[in-house]
Amino acid sequence: MKIQLRFFASVRETLGVTQESVTVPENVTTVGDVRAFLQQRGGVWAEALADKRSLRMAYDQNMTDAATPIQDGGEVAFFPPVTGG
Repeated sequence: MKIQLRFFASVRETLGVTQESVTVPENVTTVGDVRAFLQQRGGVWAEALADKRSLRMAYDQNMTDAATPIQDGGEVAFFPPVTGG
């Protein structure tokens, strides 16, 4: 399944990327699974998306939680709890 990723504010700054298209394995079926999948990249990815770090998530531009299912062509976004202009 192919999805779109978007990163905002300090998450974007840490990762050095604003958006990305990625094909996820079959076992990645929720927004939380996407976060865990990206953490496996290690380095700044593990740091920016760490479980201990408070992050907000959105799926198809709607605020969501880790249990939200994803679909092919969907968009998952990550950002800190408070972002500025």
